[in-house]
Amino acid sequence: MTNNINQNINPSIIGKGTWYDKAASELIEREKKLGRSLKMIRTESGLGASGFPHIGSLGDALRNYAVALGCRVQGYNAELIAFSDDKDGLRKVPAGLPQELEKWLGFSVSTIPDPAGDCHKSFGAHMTSQLLTALDTSGADYHFMSGFECYKQGVFNEEILAIMNNHERVGKIIEEEIGQEKYMEELPYFVVCEKCGRIYTTHATAYHPDSHTIEYECKGMEVRGNWLEGCDHKGKVDALSGNGKLSWKVEFAARWRALDIRFEAYGKDIADSVRVNDRICREILGWEPPMHVQYEMFTDRGGHKISKSAGNVFTPQVWYRYGSPQSLNLLIFKRFIGTKSGSVEGIPIHMDELDDTEDAYFGKSKTINEMELAQNSGLYEYCWMLKPPKEPEVHVPYNLILKLARLAPKGAEAEFIKGKLREYGYLDKTEKGLDKRIGYALNWIADFADESPDVNLTEQEATIVKAVISELMKTNTPEEYQGVAFKTAKANDWKPRDVFSVIYRVLLGKSQGPRLGPYIALIGKTGVISELEDALKNKV
Repeated sequence: MTNNINQNINPSIIGKGTWYDKAASELIEREKKLGRSLKMIRTESGLGASGFPHIGSLGDALRNYAVALGCRVQGYNAELIAFSDDKDGLRKVPAGLPQELEKWLGFSVSTIPDPAGDCHKSFGAHMTSQLLTALDTSGADYHFMSGFECYKQGVFNEEILAIMNNHERVGKIIEEEIGQEKYMEELPYFVVCEKCGRIYTTHATAYHPDSHTIEYECKGMEVRGNWLEGCDHKGKVDALSGNGKLSWKVEFAARWRALDIRFEAYGKDIADSVRVNDRICREILGWEPPMHVQYEMFTDRGGHKISKSAGNVFTPQVWYRYGSPQSLNLLIFKRFIGTKSGSVEGIPIHMDELDDTEDAYFGKSKTINEMELAQNSGLYEYCWMLKPPKEPEVHVPYNLILKLARLAPKGAEAEFIKGKLREYGYLDKTEKGLDKRIGYALNWIADFADESPDVNLTEQEATIVKAVISELMKTNTPEEYQGVAFKTAKANDWKPRDVFSVIYRVLLGKSQGPRLGPYIALIGKTGVISELEDALKNKV
């Protein structure tokens, strides 16, 4: 039985009521005005193949996929093109991989051996497969395309010819947009050297339209602060042979036109390239570029951009060890604009937030605002890729399961946790999904021992915590523990619910929890006081 709010929402709410539905609506109207076919609406995401994919890589793909879903909600066929940039060269040895890979710098990642052995045909295929696996786990469907194969099969031939035949104008556009003069002298094309096999050491110097051949020299190039020495070979190559690729300054445009891409969101780090490619698309290829939306990059817990080469890669596979795919989808989908922080510490928060959106979907939310209710319900459906379960799962604060997992006897953890949750009344309605949640928590305990997410307290909340500690130190029995919040509230003229809310947020990360007396008795008064004191260290 499904009681989701979207069955009876205000007709002014577009689709499922999310940002993605609004973006899809704008995209559809844009395409109608352009007079283009709406038989299939394609969105695209480039999949980096030169390093370990992080949650930002998945986020890029899922944002574009969600807009395709929004088009489907409104009755149109739509799909995500997951395009692997596996024709690109290796610019730097990613952190965590052996330094002997330096000998492959400058080579296309599809020609470099698999660093993990022989599980894939190349370095690029290995890295791409990890992101495709994450996409599969997330629940997304997509049409995969390999850049290496596209060049070999001639998918971009028409666009390559148009760009090469107008390379002087292309160079001028690049100079006008970003001030780069390089392509006033060189062609926007990287040739694979016929002698040494590198793609980033060659310089394309001349183009012959009649034979569509490119003259080049392998004289070396600075990549990421390191100089890659060329082999000094000089030669010619057919621009349509697949023995090379377009520069990023023009390749996006070629892809958009050749693959009929209508929407592609992008990170602000490539804003300049997108702006140049938009002009190339219009002025050289004669095709209106896709609708764009710019988003901020994922950062780590310290606020630094998550990067394959910086060594702070947080992969989707790590998240899936401690949290559900839908909770990661929630992190990605819940806010399009603005920087997002991706860290293991955020998993408990998003597991609990997913429960809140599930309440909205099944009509159990206490939210009064109709728009907010619709947005949360729609967000839940997108987290499940529009295939939500027919019944809600058990809702237990993630941190409560973590606490119980720490106290559970070895070999009988699941039974202990379930027994305590039954005592607390969490399993009265359903136990659906509980085994998975316990598994996530046990993985967390196995890997992080006693680590818990930090709680930032306001001045008032810190005052409440201090008062609770003082009152708790006077108690010794579960009955006395149960009265701590009420006595603290009465002594300070506070509302009991405000005191309970602060206690539970510190201990469990949620504003509600099990009966306080039995919980403190189980955890231990000393341990609870210690947690409350630790929280005071993070007062904002």
